[in-house]
Order: sequence, then C-alpha cells, then structure tokens
Amino acid sequence: MTSQDTDPILADGCAFVIFGVTGDLAHRLVIPALYNLAEAKLLPEKFCVVGITRKEMSSEDLRASLMQGLRQFATRPVDDTVADRLLYCVTAVSADPGDPDSFDRLRERLEKLEAARDTGGNRLFYLATPPDGFAPISEQLGRAGLLREDGTAWRRLVVEKPFGTDLASAKALNDHLLQIVSEHELYRIDHYLGKETVQNILVLRFANGMFEPIWNRDHIDHVQITVEEKLGVGHRGSFYDKTGALRDMVPNHLFQLLSLVAMEPPAHFNAHAVRSAKADVLAAIQLQSEAEALHNSVRAQYTAGRVNETDIDDYRDTKDVAPDSTTETYAALKLTIDNWRWAGVPFYLRTGKALGAKRTEVAIKFKQAPFAMFRCTPIQQLSQNYLVIGIEPVEGISLQFNSKVPGPTIAIDGVEMTFKYKDYFHVAPSNGYETLLHDCMIGDNILFQRADGVEAGWRAVQPFLDAWKKAGAKGLQTYRAGSEGPDDADTLLTRDGRNWREPG
Repeated sequence: MTSQDTDPILADGCAFVIFGVTGDLAHRLVIPALYNLAEAKLLPEKFCVVGITRKEMSSEDLRASLMQGLRQFATRPVDDTVADRLLYCVTAVSADPGDPDSFDRLRERLEKLEAARDTGGNRLFYLATPPDGFAPISEQLGRAGLLREDGTAWRRLVVEKPFGTDLASAKALNDHLLQIVSEHELYRIDHYLGKETVQNILVLRFANGMFEPIWNRDHIDHVQITVEEKLGVGHRGSFYDKTGALRDMVPNHLFQLLSLVAMEPPAHFNAHAVRSAKADVLAAIQLQSEAEALHNSVRAQYTAGRVNETDIDDYRDTKDVAPDSTTETYAALKLTIDNWRWAGVPFYLRTGKALGAKRTEVAIKFKQAPFAMFRCTPIQQLSQNYLVIGIEPVEGISLQFNSKVPGPTIAIDGVEMTFKYKDYFHVAPSNGYETLLHDCMIGDNILFQRADGVEAGWRAVQPFLDAWKKAGAKGLQTYRAGSEGPDDADTLLTRDGRNWREPG
C-alpha cells in the first residue's frame, strides 16, 4: 500500500507457490492479478510460480488452463507477450497433504527451481483452497521444513477467508497456524481490503482536518454498512447452506469496513499500529446476550423471484440445499461500540443475496441541525446529512447537505456533492487482489488481519450464531428474490426513529 507520489516498492525475487491452482479462485482472481502486476512491471525479475496439483499434471497443460482462465477473467485486454512471459514461469508440481512424502519431493523440486531462477530462496505459499485444507497443508509444509526461514530468505503463508466458522474454530485455526509460522509470516487475505475505496477510508478520515474533529458521538447519529448482492447462491449450495450470510460476510467484509470507519487514529501508519487500532475497536463491540441478539437482528431467506431479467429459484430448491433449511441468505444487525468516541451511536449492518440491486456502501448519518430558526418559514423538515462512501458498483464519496432553493422565499432542499474515482483517476481496471499480492511479496501486512482482530470479530457475532441456532425456523423471515429484503430489516431502524438510506 504505497503512495502514488512515490515509486512502488519492488519485491524481492521469490517462488510464488499456489495450492489449489486448478481451482476457480486461482483462475478467476489470483492469476489475473499476477498478470496485472506483470503488466505494471511490479513482479520481481527473479520469479517463479509453482502450481500445486493433487494429481499429476504437466506444466504445459497447467499453463494452457491458466491462459484460458486469464482470457476469460482478465479485467483488461490480454497482451500475449506479457501473458506468455508470466506463464513461462509456471511449473506444475503434485503434492497431497495425505501423502507426506509428496511434500518432501516438493521441497526438492522447489530448491532446484529456486536455484535455476535465482530467487534467493524466498517463498510465498498461497492456500487458494477450501478452509479445511489450511491445517493439513500448513502442517505438512512445516514438517517438511518448507516454512522455516533460512538466513535472509523469508517465508510467508497466505490463507483465504473464512478464518474459522465461529469463535472456537477461529481460535483453533489461529493456534494451529501460529505453532507453524509466526504472526509476521501469516497473511490472512480479505479481498475487500484490496479495493481502493476501502483503503481510502483511512485517508478520508485522517488526512482531512474537516472530518476527524466531527467523527464522534457528538456529531454522528448512526452508521449504516450495506453489502447487497443481486446474485443468488447459484451452484454453491453445499458450501452456503453450511455457512449462511452472517458467517460468510459479517466477521470479515463488513467488520473490516466497520473497523476502518470506527478505529482510533493509529500512532503511526504501519502494520502494527493500524492493525492494533482495528483490533481494539472490534474488541470494543458490546457483547450481547442471546435475547438481545434476537432483538437486535433480522435473518431471512429468499424465495423465488426475478432479478432484472433472471429468474431465481426458491433458496430451498437450490441444488445441495436442505429442503427444510433454516440457513439465512440475509442478515441485519444492530451493534454498539463501548468506547468514548462511539458511546450511544448504533451501527446498523446488513447483507444479503438475490436482492434487487448490487450495492456496497458505508453511510455516515450526522445529527440533525436545530430546526428552531426556520419555524416561521414554509420549511417542514430539513434533509438528512449523509456522508456516503460508495464501494460498489460506483466507487466514490458523496456528501448530502441542505441548501437554499433559488427564489424570493426561504425554501430548503437537500443537495449532493459527489466525487467519483473514475472522474479523477484514470487507472487500469483491476480485481482488487493486485495490491494484496504485491503487499504479500514486499512484506507489508497492513491490509491483512491479525489473530486478535479475527477472534474479536467472531466474539462479537457468536451470540447471534448461538441465538439463531437455538431459534431454528422460529423468527426466520422470507423475502422475494429481486426485492429490497425482508420488512423486518426496516423495523430494526424504524423502532429507533431511523430509516435505511435510500440509494441515490
């Protein structure tokens, strides 16, 4: 994460080892991101990619498969020269955590590739696998000595979300991984933090003297964090029915947004200070009883409907979903933060699938200005003051405030000032992984979660998980696919005298 006013840091030579290289994540995101880095000349010259497959596969076949994926999922036109140069670095090696000897062979093969490519022995292991592969793969990497730092050569282990499925499993996973690698070698990746608009929250807050003085309970009424998707579960029924909207989105994506919005100013702009500030604010989320969790949450499941021109089946009719499933596809929560800055300020979070619009945003609602001086005018009410950070589909920031309507009488209307990234910065399209992968290679873990932050997030949502599990089908709402979600999500705010922000 470097300033645009300075030259990007060039990574040391390294071997980039991808477990799950034949899977969707590698084809859709990882390899296209590496291509974009190669095109921007941000990959080291002394570099190789080692694709780990469970079954024997030739390097030529793997390169052809990755090229096909690159052409399908690239965010910009593919330059064959750049693509060929990147894929020339790819070597296929088979290894299976069920076969310890295969990891010994991997070590021998890797050492030969490192010598041939002169990478300096630096290794980055990327686990683009389902979560149940994290522990056995890392255990075999540790047993074979592949993660042992040797002299000046570094080792880094990258794991994808989810980091556990509840507080107990998150603690167990952290304990397991941290017995094999140190915290500074472990990179828990969340692609939301690769988005420019998300990173810009820090700059918006701490590089502008106009915002930080009013970023507190004295001036802010409440905060809304929204992540809405138009897509249904699709072909992920088996995974999703065991996971649900809360586990899938809240402890990671939504809490990363919350922590950036609510954290205290770090003493320094470095990984330790920033991650400590984020972990502190997550730890300050008030823990709710199960009864409070039920009162301060809404869970719902979509029924058949139409999103744009696409018909979506009832969630329970989705392949690999139980016909009596109580898994939520929509979740809304009301949280509070027990610290001096945010005491009494509610944070409303919502996320769901098969909704009428795709939208990710953070809306900061400021307190209403006193109305007294306008009582003798025709004005019935003042428009609400919102600062909205748009992340998807439009990246930008808008500020909504009141202004006098031109004319001889006092009339006030809400107006909006909007900044859009595309209007100011002309950058090539990316998928958000470029920044994160580059940071992994240069050793900057400021955008990656730390164990205490992960566990604090799960601790905050655990009462909701427990309460919903005990409630079963009781309290589970429904909403039609293509709608704005369940009616009770509106009630969560209206009972407090508030409303969800209407999209502009």
